[in-house]
Parts: sequence; C-alpha cells; structure tokens
Amino acid sequence: MPVRIVQSKQNARLKELRRALARPARSESGLACIEGPHLVEEALRAGLRMPCVFAGETMQHLVQRMPLPSETEVLVVPHGILTSILSTETPQPVAALVEMPDWTWAHVLRENTDWPPLVVVLAGVQDPGNLGTILRSAEAFKASGVLCLPGTVSAWNSKVVRSSAGSVFRMPLISTTAEECFTMLHEAGARVLTTAVNSAEPIPEVNLTGPVAFVIGNEGSGVPEEITGHADAAVTIPCPGPVESLNAAVAASVLLYESARQRALAPASPMHLRGSSR
Repeated sequence: MPVRIVQSKQNARLKELRRALARPARSESGLACIEGPHLVEEALRAGLRMPCVFAGETMQHLVQRMPLPSETEVLVVPHGILTSILSTETPQPVAALVEMPDWTWAHVLRENTDWPPLVVVLAGVQDPGNLGTILRSAEAFKASGVLCLPGTVSAWNSKVVRSSAGSVFRMPLISTTAEECFTMLHEAGARVLTTAVNSAEPIPEVNLTGPVAFVIGNEGSGVPEEITGHADAAVTIPCPGPVESLNAAVAASVLLYESARQRALAPASPMHLRGSSR
C-alpha cells in the first residue's frame, strides 16, 4: 500500500478523480469515484478493485487502518484541494477510484436457483435519490438485477452511490437498449409488468412467484408508451388514501416487497417456479 503526499491540483490521479465525478457514465478508464470512508469500506467488502484512495491530511490514519490491498495507492492531499474536487461536504474527506463491476445478463437472469429472476427495469428514472433507493430496495428484497434504459441517470452518479448505501456495489446492473432488454427478459420467460393507475390488476392479486420484471417510469411522465407496448400486463398499487400515484422509488420498493413476500410463502416446487410465466 504505497502512500504519497500530493500538493499539486494537477496531479494525474486527481485529474482522473475529477473526470470520474464529472462523467460517471462515460469514464474512459472504467473507474468511478466514491466519497466518504463508509462507502470506501463498503466497496472493499464487496470486493471491488480500488486502484487509488485519496485522504485529506487529517484522514491518513483512518485510511491506513482500512484493509486495503497492497496494490492500492494512497494519496494524502491537502484538505482544501480534496474538498474542492469532491461533490459533498464532509468532515472526513476520503474518496477512492474503483473499478465498476462487470455485470452480465447471466447475473441478472440467474438460473438454477430457488429464487426466479426478479428484475427492475428503469425507463427514464432521472432523480439520483430515487435510483439509489431503488438499488437499495432491490438488494433488500432479493432482486436479481436492475436494467437501466436510455434516459436513466447513471448509477455511478455520486448522489446515486450515496443513497444506495453501497448496494450499487453488489446489485447486478446493466445499461441496455429497450430492444435488447425486452428480448432478453422474454427469452428468459419473465413476465414484464408495467405500472398504471387505471385498468390495471391490483398487485396483491398478481402471481409474482415466477420470473418477473417491473418497469418503473420517469418521475414526471411515467412509463413511455413505446415501452408499455413491451409489457405483458399492467399492475397498480392500491392506495386507500387520497393519493393518485407514488414516488418512483416508493412504488418500486412496494412491488419488490410484495414479490419477496409471495415468494417467501410459496412452496419451492417446479410448478411454483413456473407460476407466473407468460
């Protein structure tokens, strides 16, 4: 674990950190920036490769206590320089460059398990806090993966990473086109369900024990019409109160909870696993 003291804003690693923060979806090096000691520790626990850790002058002792791999470089940076780069104000200026996980369709559509694929498809979700919360709920309720269609905020946006509380490091996630997304889901036998307020089945009455994918739309305009055409059915979350619709992250969390609840109660048999196929 080599440690270097850096005084210049023009340091190559600091430039790399700025680029990763400014263009989280298009990092040429495949590296993302994470901020804060808690997220650095979560990334280490998730087994992500971490080429470089940045620590403010007073944080060197904290970083050196972390179980960093021997090849990870530690840069000690003046407090003012590091905080001017980072997107959040923190009393513990610590950041890292990490390699984004290389997830595949095999991870998202995992087979030969007693828990059929449970997928969230995001069609234009733009609020970073919503995406982070959805990732956290997806992990909590044992989803197999999250698919991001064009127009969805980058999962490596710094606000997404923070609000996911580390789930972004562990939840299989793929950015894909609508055509590829729905081709792969239907070939896997997943029932694609979109959300609607009217003319939709109440979610507690829908069998969610087989392979299923929920489509969550944009916060303002919902699921685009060209995307709903790929769905097998529409579902709704009954709300007894005077509210027409739920926040995207709340809706996704309720749908995932209901899926997990049904699966926990259903017998694990071959018939059960085919229960909600198309």
